[in-house]
Amino acid sequence: MNQPVNPPVNGLFRYRVNFAYDGTAYWGFSKQRDFNTVQAELLEALTTVFGESKNDFGMRVAGRTDAGVHAYDQVVHFDLSIEQIKRLGRSRGMVGKLNDLLPVDIRVHSVEEAPPGFDARFSATYRRYRYRIADGLAQKNPLKQRYTHWIKHPLDVLQMQAAALELYGLHDFASFCRPKLGATTIRHLREITIQRNTQDDNVIEVEIQADAFCHNMVRSIVGGLITAGEGRATPSDISATLARKTRVGSYKVAPARGLTLIKIGYPADDQLAAQAEIARNLRTLDEN
Repeated sequence: MNQPVNPPVNGLFRYRVNFAYDGTAYWGFSKQRDFNTVQAELLEALTTVFGESKNDFGMRVAGRTDAGVHAYDQVVHFDLSIEQIKRLGRSRGMVGKLNDLLPVDIRVHSVEEAPPGFDARFSATYRRYRYRIADGLAQKNPLKQRYTHWIKHPLDVLQMQAAALELYGLHDFASFCRPKLGATTIRHLREITIQRNTQDDNVIEVEIQADAFCHNMVRSIVGGLITAGEGRATPSDISATLARKTRVGSYKVAPARGLTLIKIGYPADDQLAAQAEIARNLRTLDEN
């Protein structure tokens, strides 16, 4: 069994959970009063197995997805005492137990004892999202409409790719975020790929990877790329919007249903604590 999370937290042991969900029926990941959320479902299942927790089992998520956004490989951690762990008994493992209690649109893939220093949110080095668009040149597949944004007219993928190049690197993405009090909108966008998937209904797939994303950032960027694909914005327009650092006059936020969190990246186990310490510091544009 792992050592306690850290010395002051006497007797608590940390677990990493990889799981997936269809976000259609949920008001995002984070627990909210009067709204059904993914976290609320997870906490209810954990409470059934391990009993009540005054601090929601210390749960922290890698990426706080918005209402209607999906996840293929999301990560959380939670902390248990020895007494809570004993409640699991010798029956089915934790994965089976939780999946028995969770709704069918949330599935746990794995539960593992976390390495020392692991923090689901702050130890992560990157998040990767995919956005699916069925435009006028794509087949509108009703079996996938919950996960795809439908557009009637065709989009120019080459123009979208050219516009995306303006967003690479470390920037203040205030023009593409919904700001939060006390939080920075500086992010390091490391990769954007845009291609038409001829093996999957000819849909356009936009994949975006960054160290982290602020609120609505991915969908705002996709909204700008769609505008470029329609011929209503040039790469210079995208660059100018980024430089203004304001949502005023920026692009429409693309619908949530087309967006899926597909991967969370972490460093080697011996670098988890150091990465968490770096991530807790407020970002600046002076970073290397």
